[in-house]
Amino acid sequence: MRRIDLSDAAFLYAEKRETPMHVGGVSLYTLPDDVDELDFTEALQLGPTGAKDLRRPFGEFVSTGRAGPVGPMYWEEDDHFDLDYHFRHSALPKPGRYRELFALVSRLHSTLLDRSRPLWELHVIEGLQNRQFAVYMKMHHAAIDGVASMQLAQSICSADPSSRCYDLPMSQTAYKRHLEAMGAGRKRRVVPNENELRVVADALKQQFDTSIHLFGALRRFGGAFFGRSGNLSVPWHNVPRTSINTRVGGARRFVAQSWDMPRVKAVCEATGGTVNDIVLAMCSGALRRYLKGHHELPAHSLKAMAPVSLRDKGDYGAGNAVGFITANLATNVEDPEKRFRAIQDSMQAGKALLQGLSNREALIFMQLTQIPALLTTALGLAAQFPAFSTVISNVPGPREQLYWNGASLDGIYPASIVFDGFAMNITLVSYNQSLDFGIVACRRSLPEVQRMIDYLEEALVELEEVAGLRTRKNRSIGGKKAASKAKSRATARGKVKTNAQGKVKTTIKAKTKVKSNSKTKTKTKTKTKTKTKTKAKAKAKAQGKAKVKVKAKNGTQNKMKAKTGSGSK
Repeated sequence: MRRIDLSDAAFLYAEKRETPMHVGGVSLYTLPDDVDELDFTEALQLGPTGAKDLRRPFGEFVSTGRAGPVGPMYWEEDDHFDLDYHFRHSALPKPGRYRELFALVSRLHSTLLDRSRPLWELHVIEGLQNRQFAVYMKMHHAAIDGVASMQLAQSICSADPSSRCYDLPMSQTAYKRHLEAMGAGRKRRVVPNENELRVVADALKQQFDTSIHLFGALRRFGGAFFGRSGNLSVPWHNVPRTSINTRVGGARRFVAQSWDMPRVKAVCEATGGTVNDIVLAMCSGALRRYLKGHHELPAHSLKAMAPVSLRDKGDYGAGNAVGFITANLATNVEDPEKRFRAIQDSMQAGKALLQGLSNREALIFMQLTQIPALLTTALGLAAQFPAFSTVISNVPGPREQLYWNGASLDGIYPASIVFDGFAMNITLVSYNQSLDFGIVACRRSLPEVQRMIDYLEEALVELEEVAGLRTRKNRSIGGKKAASKAKSRATARGKVKTNAQGKVKTTIKAKTKVKSNSKTKTKTKTKTKTKTKTKAKAKAKAQGKAKVKVKAKNGTQNKMKAKTGSGSK
């Protein structure tokens, strides 16, 4: 048995029926043209695999010591490992749209993993339109974090469409192949050859430096509660209560969408922000619209927990190595440019807090500052005292087009955790030339969460206007190209993108129509005035000036109706 680290065990302690603590995602693939769908899926049937063939802890289950569930937890090898329980096939009812796919994933993501077995499941989902299929995988957060899960997904994929792999992503074979492809190796234990006194001196010096750095970070962290840390945002401080910060039920709703990376990077270059700044601003604008639509936009700004990876370069192990920054989303700021700058300042202050710390120091700092959150969750008080408004996580993924046995990987849509006090989670993966968003929400607490997809598009358009890439008067700049790209994609990203761009097109047509009507009105008025003056002079002696005005007015209206065909408005 191996003892589970406290940072990993925290997800096990916090789990209950209403709050499953597993992470996962949907990978969307398109079959090769020369392959039969049935033959392809039958080839995915894996041979016998034992627990020893899998990476730790994917062949192990959770066990407890003498103290029971309140004491230390351990990973214990499963001597009765059953592959058929973990590796499953599903098929969608016709017509196999993304709507049915997301409904199935919503149900699968709502159920708890069985702790008497290794904490993972992999579902191959067939029956999608356009020769596509999906793979939904979920793993307990105690076993893996977002970055490690991306490495897991990459272990069975290749940039070469002719490459073949029939191993599980969590197998030892796939892991070794991935390490070789990345030019990395397993971490080896370092045995010092220096003089013992120097080793002791270096260890003491490192411990002394660590305490100084941690004390400084904690002092700045505490000063934020009293307004003495500039733009630094911290948990619990002025966090408003909304429908997002409530108790959650066990059912989930999952929606997903993609946005082109070049489009986001163009905004980055024009504004001087990072991709993460733009993503947070998109989420801020979307959340502001969502809450405003439900008449509950709070006076105080929402705050988001923005996880950051503390994993050392070359670390390809499982487990968690995650810290977080508290981001001020500035949802109480109406002006989009001022809102974006407030978010940017908040992120810079959060990064500065961790900048002086090593990864080991940052992990210690995060464990210390997360203790109150763990206590409120364990005591069932997270909904009454929310530390954040929501979670927005940006996970770096592969930057090149990948294939699994020749099937092209079209998108990676993450599905993360919601729990009491945090009824919505927004996670995205940067893959190839796109940002793939996955939104998970409590089905009962947050109705109509699918509207967040449209609101994210509107928020990005708003940022493009701020950056000068669009103008408010003519939103067609770049709109036609974006719409044509969206229509040509046979992926989950195309469906909502086309709708979002369609709204922009409707606005453009309406504005053009108004402009043409106004020109017609101007011409009609000019001609009418001339004719009216002529008639007025001819009949000035026979009729009064009042009657002349009435007739001229009636004549003007009739001619405008004849010319425009719609009347004057």
